[in-house]
Amino acid sequence: MPHLVINDNLAELAKTIYDYWFVQFDFPDENGKPYKSSGGKMVYNDILKREIPEGWEVCTFSNFIKDIKNGDWGKEQEEGNYTEKVSCIRGADINGLNGNGELKSPIRYINKKNKCKILVENDFIIEISGGSPTQSTGRIALLTNNTFARFENNIICSNFCKAISLKDEKYTFFFLKEWERLYHNNILFSFEGKTSGIKNFLFEVFIHTYPIISPQKNIIEKYNFYNIKVDENKQKNLQQIHHLQSLRDWLLPMLMNGQVSVE
Repeated sequence: MPHLVINDNLAELAKTIYDYWFVQFDFPDENGKPYKSSGGKMVYNDILKREIPEGWEVCTFSNFIKDIKNGDWGKEQEEGNYTEKVSCIRGADINGLNGNGELKSPIRYINKKNKCKILVENDFIIEISGGSPTQSTGRIALLTNNTFARFENNIICSNFCKAISLKDEKYTFFFLKEWERLYHNNILFSFEGKTSGIKNFLFEVFIHTYPIISPQKNIIEKYNFYNIKVDENKQKNLQQIHHLQSLRDWLLPMLMNGQVSVE
């Protein structure tokens, strides 16, 4: 579908800008020129073993995190106090949530006292169990208002995932892209353990120990503003794709059994 090509292009553009600004350090300086290429001052950092822009710091992901929510699986049918109907995001649904496949999150019912586990705008879902020999655990997805428009119910994550929210939402897309960069560079393979043959992501160890850059806030705000528009377009395209797929699934059986025909 053409919308899939559009989504791929938008995602690639956001990734390219992230690389220029936060890996190569050619973000716009006060004159709108590439910082490092234009002679912006760089300072060697002993922790990262490389130069970073003057005024930038080194921290860990935990510095940005405000809350961590555990997942829930609830029950298949409504019973007793399990009355809160939700869509449950599993690790297997994260690719679909990101637009890289179909989204088939099951409907579950959670205990009404666990309504605090319902996710909200700008929460992240992170896979903590699963993976494969060629795919590490730790896949991540961001929930925006446009993401919620793809669901009829409130959303939780399964107990094989965790959800996190940030102290400052202006860091949302920086946090997301830095996490994705490390994931795609296979860094998260080094933060896995095994229990009963299942790979588990050492989430607490990773967020508290792995060093990352902490850019100046004005650069973060510029990058976040751009990505809000990119994500809005991406999620609207995904919503249209979902509607088209639902229409296909409704029409195809009727075409096959002759209930409807195409002239």
